[in-house]
Amino acid sequence: MRTSSDSRLRFRRRPRRVLRAVVAAIAVAAVAAAVATVLVTQDGRRATSPPETTSAPESAKRHRPGVTRLVPAGTGALPAAVQDVAAAPLSATRAVAAGGLSVADVSTADVRVVSQHGGRTVARLPLALHDAAAASVGGHAYLLGGGDGTTQHDAILRIDPGAAPQAVGRLPAPSSDQAAAVVGGTVYVVGGYTGSAWLDTVVAWRPGATARVVGHLPAPLRYAAVTPAAGRVVIAGGSLPNGTASRAVYAFDPRTRRVAVAGRLPRATTHAAAATLGATAYVIGGRGTAADTPTAAIEAVDVLRRRVRPAGTLPTALSDAAAVALGHGVLVVGGRGIGGATDTLLRMRVARGAAPVRLRKTDVYAADGAGMLDGPAQHALQRVYVPNSRSNTVDVIDPHTFRVVRHFAVGELPQHVTPSWDLRWLYVLNDLGNTLTRIDPDTARPDRTIRVADPYNLYFTPDGRSAIVVAERLHRLDFRNPRTFALQRSVDVPCAGVDHMDFSADGTRAVASCEFSGQLVEVDVEHPHVLRTLLLPDGPSAMPQDVKLSPDGRTFWVADMTAGGLWRIDARSFRVRGFVRTGRGVHGLYPSRDARLLYASNRSEGSISVISFRTGKVLRKWWIPGGGSPDMGGVSADGKVLWLSGRYNAVVYAISTRTGKLLARIPVGNGPHGVCVWPQPGRHSLGHTGILR
Repeated sequence: MRTSSDSRLRFRRRPRRVLRAVVAAIAVAAVAAAVATVLVTQDGRRATSPPETTSAPESAKRHRPGVTRLVPAGTGALPAAVQDVAAAPLSATRAVAAGGLSVADVSTADVRVVSQHGGRTVARLPLALHDAAAASVGGHAYLLGGGDGTTQHDAILRIDPGAAPQAVGRLPAPSSDQAAAVVGGTVYVVGGYTGSAWLDTVVAWRPGATARVVGHLPAPLRYAAVTPAAGRVVIAGGSLPNGTASRAVYAFDPRTRRVAVAGRLPRATTHAAAATLGATAYVIGGRGTAADTPTAAIEAVDVLRRRVRPAGTLPTALSDAAAVALGHGVLVVGGRGIGGATDTLLRMRVARGAAPVRLRKTDVYAADGAGMLDGPAQHALQRVYVPNSRSNTVDVIDPHTFRVVRHFAVGELPQHVTPSWDLRWLYVLNDLGNTLTRIDPDTARPDRTIRVADPYNLYFTPDGRSAIVVAERLHRLDFRNPRTFALQRSVDVPCAGVDHMDFSADGTRAVASCEFSGQLVEVDVEHPHVLRTLLLPDGPSAMPQDVKLSPDGRTFWVADMTAGGLWRIDARSFRVRGFVRTGRGVHGLYPSRDARLLYASNRSEGSISVISFRTGKVLRKWWIPGGGSPDMGGVSADGKVLWLSGRYNAVVYAISTRTGKLLARIPVGNGPHGVCVWPQPGRHSLGHTGILR
C-alpha cells in the first residue's frame, strides 16, 4: 500500500474502525437479498472460438497425463531405408508413410503402408518429395507440402491405399520442413521453409475448406516436432534462422489462436519426431544443431502443467524419423542414425505399471505444488530478493545460509520484485524512478534498466500477451508488451490507490484493490476496460490490499487493513459473501504449496494467520517473537518456509510453515517491501511477488 503524502513511502497506518462486525453483517445480509433477485453473468465477453476448432475435451480438463516411459516392443522393416518421411495413421494398427529421402539422399515418391511387422509400397506420389507434413482426418490420410531438393510445393494430397493420390487443396505458400497435428477435425501445419524464407506460421486446413494462417510462433521454425495433446498443438524444438536448434516447447490453443510456452527441452533439439498417447506428448529422438549428432532420448510433455521430463530412450540414436500413435503404442518409422538412413520400424509401448495420475478436479494452483519447477525456473539460483524502498537498493539472500550475499543499487522507491510471465527474468519496480531494473535469476545480477511510467506493481495476463503495469499515482492500468514494455493500451480506473490484483480462473478478468477509496474494480483483460466497481462494506475508509483467488476459482479473498480481516468476494457475481477476521493491518496473502491453506500477514500486530481455504476459518496464528511488521513475500519452492519483509524493522523473516516458528530474522536495507522468493513452482507468472499458475 502507498500513502497519499508527498513522501509516497507508503508507511501510513490508520486506526481500527468501530462496529465493523455489525456493518459487515448488515452488508452481507443486504447482498444476500440482492443476489436472490439478480443474476449476474459474464456471457458475451470472451472471444469466440474459430469455427474450425473444438474446445479441449473434458478429460483433458479433469486429468493431467502421468509422466510415463516408452520402452521398445518389437521391430519391423521398411521396403527400403528412408528418412524425412511423412507418416499418418490409417487405423489402430496401420499407418501410411509417404515420400522421404533414400539412403542416397534422393527424394522418393513411394507411398507405403506400414505396421509394427513391416511395410510395403502401395502407390506413388505425383512427384518425389521429402520433409512434407502428414495427417489423418475423417478416415483419410493427407500429405501437405514438401520439397524435392530444389523446389517447395504447396499441394495437399489425399492418400488412400490402393488408389492414386489426389490433390484436394493447397497451402497458403509452397513449403517444406514442416509438421502437422490434428485437433478437432482440423489439420494444423506448423512452421516450414519456402525456399527463401523461414516460416513462423500455424496454418489451419480441413477437407473442403481453404488453408489459411491462424497463428504465429514466437520465432520461425523448421523441423519442429509437432503433435496434438489435450486440445492443443504441441510444438517442440526445431531449427532457428540463426542456425541453432531450439529448446522451447510451445502449445498452440486453437480456441484462442494463441501460442504459450509449455516448457523447455533438456537440450537443444531439432529433426525430432513426436506422437501422443492419452494426453502425454512424446518428443522422440532428434539431433542437436550439428548434423549427424542423433540422440536416443525421449521426453514427455505434460501440456496441462507445462512440464517436460525424461520418458525413456530409443534402442539407438535416431533423428529425422516419423512417429505415429497406433493403438496403445507409438510406431517410429525410418530415420537417420549414425550410419545414415535406416529401414527400421520400431514399436514403442508404455512401460508396465505406468498410468495417468488424476489432477485435483478444480485447482488453479495445481501446477504450483512443492518442487514443481518449470522452464527457466529450473535453472535459477535459489535466492530471496528484497527491494528496500527507503534505501533504493536490493538485497539478495541465500535461503540456505540466511545471509545477504549480494547488494546493489536500483532506481528510486523500489516497491516489488516481480517474475516475468515466461519465468526468465525478474523485475525490480522502481516506482518514483519510473524504471524497471531487470535481474537475471541465473546469476542474481541486474543487467538492464527499462523506462516505464509509475510502476508501483506489475502483473501479466494469463495468456502472456500483455504486462499490466499498475500505475497507482496515475490512476490507471497500463497494458504493455511483456518483453519490450512498449505501451499497448491504458485503462483509467475510477478509484484511488489501485495496487494489487489477481485473475479469474479462466484468465479473462482481473480484480484489483483500490486502498484509498475502499473499492475493488473488475477489469476485462481480453478487451481491456473496467467492467464494474464494488465498494466494500466499510465504505471509503476500508483499505483493501492483497487479492488472492481460491483454489476452486469461486472466491477472491481480499485483505482489508482497516477491517483487520479478509473479505470473501464471489468471483462470478462480484459481491461480498463473507468476512474472516485475521488481525490488525492484514496485508499479504500467500497460498500453501498444497493449496489447502492461506497465509495472511498481519502487519500492524506482528503475526501471521493460517486460514483453511475449505472452511474459511482461521486455524492458527503465528506470532513473531518480540513483535514485527510482516508485510509481503512468498513461500519457498519446497513449501517449508514463508518469507516476509519486516516493513518497519529493516529485516526479512523466515518462518517455518510446519511449526510457525521464526527460523531467521535477517537484517536488510531500510523499508523492505515486496520480497520475491525465487525460483517458485508454476508454469507461468501472473506477476506481483510471484503469483504462479
